Amino acid sequence: MIGPPDAGTGDGHDDSTVIAHSLDRPEAFAELYNRYAADIHRYAARRLGDAAADDITADTFLAAFRARARYDQGRANARPWLYGIAANLIGRQRRTEVRALNALARTGHDPVAESWVDHADDRVTAQAAHGPLAGALASLSGGDRHVLLLVAWADLTYQEVAEALSIPVGTVRSRLNRARKKVRAALGDCDPTLVHDFATEVTHG
Repeated sequence: MIGPPDAGTGDGHDDSTVIAHSLDRPEAFAELYNRYAADIHRYAARRLGDAAADDITADTFLAAFRARARYDQGRANARPWLYGIAANLIGRQRRTEVRALNALARTGHDPVAESWVDHADDRVTAQAAHGPLAGALASLSGGDRHVLLLVAWADLTYQEVAEALSIPVGTVRSRLNRARKKVRAALGDCDPTLVHDFATEVTHG
């Protein structure tokens, strides 16, 4: 397992400039990895566990590198683009994610959940420890779960989520509304001290 990458310090260029430079100098693309690999790894680990996060991170940047000539140079920030690639890769492992969430909801114990608790921050520890919330996340459609967690865990704006998933902002809002309703229902009988931070984000963010 390679573990989370270290964040880079940056060279002063915006992301679109870095990508443009990489068309002639492929090694320049490494700067994008330095900037965002740690974030992508953390997000993937929250959803699939640390072991899978290594592969998701590597595959995200490989796919981005191969597609860099098609990147919209009008978007200075490549973060939503990278999260969109990661979400698509995670979506291919939907059964794994849902199975882990259902196991957590049912038994309170799952290896993926253990990786969240061991290596994630307090907010994620809180949500991972709560079976009803895990069950609510498992019950969401793949699209609704992507939107919810890109907002709650990746801190993307509605517009950025729309860019990441190539969907209209209105679709982001409708999916998020559906997801929040299910989360609110799941939290109805829960101890709010266990899920307060995460619940605040997904219900009021």
